[in-house]
Order: sequence, then structure tokens, then C-alpha cells
Amino acid sequence: MPGGRLTQQDRQQIALGLADGLPYAEIARRLGRPTSTITREVMRNGDPTAYRADLAHRATERRARRRGQAPSRGRQAPPRADGRDAEAVREYEETFTTVLMASGLPKMMARVLGCLSLTDAGSLTASELVQRLQVSPASVSKAIAYLESQGLVRRERDERRRERYVVDDDVWYQSMMASARSLTRIIETAREGVGVLGPGTPAAARLENIARFLDFVSESTVRAAEQAREVLHSKAEAPAPDDR
Repeated sequence: MPGGRLTQQDRQQIALGLADGLPYAEIARRLGRPTSTITREVMRNGDPTAYRADLAHRATERRARRRGQAPSRGRQAPPRADGRDAEAVREYEETFTTVLMASGLPKMMARVLGCLSLTDAGSLTASELVQRLQVSPASVSKAIAYLESQGLVRRERDERRRERYVVDDDVWYQSMMASARSLTRIIETAREGVGVLGPGTPAAARLENIARFLDFVSESTVRAAEQAREVLHSKAEAPAPDDR
């Protein structure tokens, strides 16, 4: 039923929709579900090309059994120190991570970025990430290296000289700027190809059109990122109104 857990029939409909090339939003509309539910279901059980209804259903049943067995060890999950609903936070973190994966981030990189983004401090050490995600230090190291290369994470040292990985508003600005720089390299290379292939040829014209399009996108990205940063920072720094 809409709003409840996905049934095996629902999963079969998802598989058919994916096979027909339908977007997640259309599959969700046909099932009467939120798009995020379909996105999470598919990404949790492979990807659009590897999703199988029967395998996904069995995997979900196994996860449900594990969750059902967990309380027997300690009866009930300990409450979070911040007072938040632990199960709601876990579900939201999974949804957030799935959306990051759908945007193109590999799974481990999405998990690390999601974990960092949902901490109040916006930063964690490698050991804290290992403990929270229950993964190996090597997996965290590899994910951090990738996220750094994309400008999505930065490093800093805390008062105990430990290396911390940070995600904040400025990191997203730096990521947008890194994306614009990567487009610049494509633009320059495309225009080099125009000379190699000969101006006026169909292939050269195609490369020139690519360069013009990406040039426009790059400039627009830089301009929007700088404007957003300026506006958001000025709002954050604005003094409180005088109530006298």
C-alpha cells in the first residue's frame, strides 16, 4: 500500500519501469510513492542496470531480520546524546546518501560525505568515520582522497593535532569552482581539436559547439557560486537588529 513498505509486486513494477527506461519520478508516480523511496530502493540494491526485483526483496528481508535481532542484545538502542530520534536520523542519512549516489558519487564516497554533512560540527576524524560507518580505515582514506579531489572535503588539524575532515558551506563553493575549472580544461582541449581537425569540418564544428556550450556553463557556474557565497556570507555576518 502507498506509504508502507515496498512489496515484491512493487519491486517487480520498479524493475519493469527501469527496463523501460522510465525515470524514478515516473515509477514513483505509478506506484503512488515518493521519488526518494524509489531512488533509495534502486541504489541500495545495485543500480538501474543491475536491479533485480527478487534479489532486492530477499536482501530487504535479510536486513529486516538483522534489525529485528539487534534489540535482543541490548533490548533497545541507546538514546542519542543530542535527543534526536536515532531511527529517523538513520533513515534520513540513508536517503541523503542515496541522493548523493544518484548524483554520481560512488557509494563509499557518498556515505562519507553524507556522514560528515549530518554532523553538527561538520567534521570528523578518520577513526570517527570508521566507527560510525563500520568500514575499514582504507575505505575511509580512499573516499576522503576522492572527495578532496572534487573539492568536497578539506582537512584541518584540531587542538590535539588530529587530522579532521571538514564539510561546510565554503567546501561546496570550492567544489563548484573546481567543477568550473574542470570544464575549462575540456573547453581548451575541444578548441585545440578544432585546429587539428580543420575549421569548417563537421567534427571541428561539433567541438566548437561543445566548447561554446561548456564555456557558457562554466562562466554561469562561477558567477552563481560567487554571488551565492557573497549573499549567504553577508547574511550570516549581518548584525542583529537593535530592538531599542
